[in-house]
Amino acid sequence: MPVMAYRDALGLALREEMRRDDRVFLMGEDIGAYQGAYKVTKGLLAEFGSRRVIDTPIAEAGFVGAGVGAAMAGLRPVVEVMTFNFAVAAMDPIVNTAAKARYMSGGQVSVPLVIRGPGGAAHQLAAQHSQALEAWFCHVPGLKVCAPSTPRDARGLLKSAIRDDNPVLFVEAELLYGTTGEVPDAEELIPLGVAAIVRPGRDATVIAYSKMVREALAAAETLARDGIEVEVIDPRTLRPFDWETVVASVRRTGRAVVVQEGSPFCGVAAEIAARIAAEAFDDLDAPVERVTGFDAPVPYARPLEAATIPDAARIAAAVKRALYLA
Repeated sequence: MPVMAYRDALGLALREEMRRDDRVFLMGEDIGAYQGAYKVTKGLLAEFGSRRVIDTPIAEAGFVGAGVGAAMAGLRPVVEVMTFNFAVAAMDPIVNTAAKARYMSGGQVSVPLVIRGPGGAAHQLAAQHSQALEAWFCHVPGLKVCAPSTPRDARGLLKSAIRDDNPVLFVEAELLYGTTGEVPDAEELIPLGVAAIVRPGRDATVIAYSKMVREALAAAETLARDGIEVEVIDPRTLRPFDWETVVASVRRTGRAVVVQEGSPFCGVAAEIAARIAAEAFDDLDAPVERVTGFDAPVPYARPLEAATIPDAARIAAAVKRALYLA
C-alpha cells in the first residue's frame, strides 16, 4: 500500500467523494485559494471550482448555519472550521438545529453534514486554540463524532461520514497532519462505530483515540521491555462507540486505562470508565485508571504545555498502577 500523510489522506477522501457525488461541496475559511490552513484542501479549488469549494468570511455561526441549511435542502456539505475552538461560535446551529432536525421532524428532515477541522493542542497555540472539545459534542444526542488517529482511518472514516445522513463532527489533531501511514489504493469505507485493536496484549487494556493512540503505543513498547503486554484499542469514533470491543478486551485482560487529551471532568474517558465499571465489574482486577489533560487552560509556555498533555510516560505509569507495580 502507498504511504501518505494524514492531511493528504483527508484530501484524497474529499476528492473521491466530490467526484463521486456532485452534491458534496466544501465551505470554510481559506480552503480555496490558500488551499487550507493545513493544506487538506490542496488542489480542490482548481479541480472543482468556486461553486463547490467556497471560501467563507470569518463568521463560523454564519457559514456553519449555511451548511446546516444546505444539508437540510438535500446537499452534502463538508464545512471546515479552522480549529474546533472556533466551532464554539457555531454551537447554536450545530446543537440546536443540526442535531435536532431529524428528531423534531419525525424523520422527515435529515442533515447529512460533516463539520471537520483540527482539535486539541499543537505547538504553543495557547489556551484559546488548544482545547479538546470532543466531549461537548459527544454529549449531544443526534450528533456523531469521529477522531481518527491514522491516515488510513482518516480517509476511510471521512468517506463514511460524508455518506452518512446525520451530522458528523470530524475532529482531527493538528499534530497528526504531517504523520504518515499506509493507505490502500482501492476505495475503503471504515464504518462509524467500529473500534480497532491496534496492538494485541494480555495484561491490560489501554483505550485511546486521536493523537493519544501514538502515545499509548509508545507506552506499550516501553512496557513490553519489562514483559508487560498491553492491548491498545482505538475507538476511532466516539459516538457511536464500540462498547462491545472495549468491554470484551477488558474482560480478557482484567485491567483498563483510558486516555484522553481533554480535561478530566465530564470527559470521554469518564464515560468509558463508567461503562467499563458497569459492564465488566466482576472481571476487573483493579480500578479503571484515567490519564487525561490537566483541569486547567492549556498554557502557552512550551514546558507547561507539555506538562498538561498526557504522554507515554504517564500512560505507562497508569498501566503499572493498574497492575499494582507502582
